[in-house]
Amino acid sequence: MLTILGKPSSINVRKVLWTCAEIGLDYDLQPWGAPHMPTSSPEFLRINPRGLVPVIQHEGETLWESNTICRYLASRHGRHDLLPADALARAQVEKWMDWQATELNNAWRYAFMALVRQSPAHTDPAALAASVDGWNQAMQLLEQRLRETGAFAAGADFTLADVVLGLSVHRWAATPMAHAELPAVRAYYERLSQRPGFLAHGRNQHP
Repeated sequence: MLTILGKPSSINVRKVLWTCAEIGLDYDLQPWGAPHMPTSSPEFLRINPRGLVPVIQHEGETLWESNTICRYLASRHGRHDLLPADALARAQVEKWMDWQATELNNAWRYAFMALVRQSPAHTDPAALAASVDGWNQAMQLLEQRLRETGAFAAGADFTLADVVLGLSVHRWAATPMAHAELPAVRAYYERLSQRPGFLAHGRNQHP
């Protein structure tokens, strides 16, 4: 049995849950990160010394880092539609996954903490405005890509890139801020909403 450690409200845990939904995997979910299961506890830190979710335990091994977990699950179950076997096609998927985890995530961090989490440490108006602007600019890159493909991030077909990007698009759309006009992104959001996994673990959740 696959065991997933992490509270299901976490955007990174939801990547794994959505991937499991696409593959059709059963799992045992342990909501580490919830108030009664802190990831700072010695028990959790023995599993992941970084103190972050998600973590999976499978066949006696432990993995962390959400995008790595998603790639592992797709590869382990031979889902080459989600993560191609061909080296170049796979790299086209992975580059968008890496972009989401680095550039796009860094763009929204301050705005999300200020507007959604309402963090008292994120109240600088100038920093907030810069984060909103940077977030919209990053989303413009995705807009351009989706105009090129007319469908999904890596091309005509749905892949793991769309799992990680879809959750980021939901966060962008659901955060109460000024949004750039991005019709291709909005159409993509509706296209992803036809997938049960996204409805279960993405669009029906908080940002």
